[in-house]
Amino acid sequence: MNSWIAFVILYLVLATIFDQTYKIATKKMIKSGALTVLLEILASVLVLILFPFFEIKFPTNISVYFFLGLSIIFYAISDRLNTDVRKGIEASTFSIMKQLSTVFMTFSGFLFFKEEFIVNKFIGAILIILSNVIIFYKKGEGKLNKYVGLGIISNICYTIALFLDVSYSECFNLPFYVMLTLGVPAILIVIFEKIKLSDLKNEFQKENRLPIIITAITWSFCIVAQLRAYQLGNISVVAPLCSLIVIINIIVGYIFLKERDNLIKKIFAAGLIILGILLIKI
Repeated sequence: MNSWIAFVILYLVLATIFDQTYKIATKKMIKSGALTVLLEILASVLVLILFPFFEIKFPTNISVYFFLGLSIIFYAISDRLNTDVRKGIEASTFSIMKQLSTVFMTFSGFLFFKEEFIVNKFIGAILIILSNVIIFYKKGEGKLNKYVGLGIISNICYTIALFLDVSYSECFNLPFYVMLTLGVPAILIVIFEKIKLSDLKNEFQKENRLPIIITAITWSFCIVAQLRAYQLGNISVVAPLCSLIVIINIIVGYIFLKERDNLIKKIFAAGLIILGILLIKI
């Protein structure tokens, strides 16, 4: 329970399964909002299985709950948009785009938190941006793919949530914290999209049931594994290792989901991402 290396490995395994099965689940979805809610509800309930294995603690400072509440709003927007983005692009490509949040966090630190401008961090961020340009640029097309646009907005929302919520996970029992960041966004989406119980039942159709269940289990558990790895290890080491998920998703997507378009570009982009994160975290 106290080995950050074990939690990094666990995260990589769970996150890979999560990305692949989420993509499978979107192929037969009826309403993206309903699928998002269904996955969040299942994940938030299942993660409580781990509740007894972590220290039981809750913050007494009311400001913690205030900032957590704000961050949950942005988590909800990010989760909701991600379902549409995952349907529209390959799982391996989504994994590459997801690394943009690291870029946004780096630039936000420079702009809003007056952090010292460090050249290698700036170069690292540029490399991650370049990796996405390589993947999504198509010669002769001047328009921005709508899924790319939604993905960028989603990553911005996720970055805002992280900044509002930074380090608060350590104030809670970890599985309970993950339950809040998944369960409350589900409630918000239900309210604003008027999701009905019948919509959730329709999504949980027999032929799509297994990928939905696996996605829900791996979603909550991989969040716990990643947060625990960050709590136990050095961020400058853990972050680059977690970025290996990009390469793993390319390999697994190639084998199981037949995602074989632009393979060389994906591998090159993944290499740039890992190098970029290494530069940012040095």
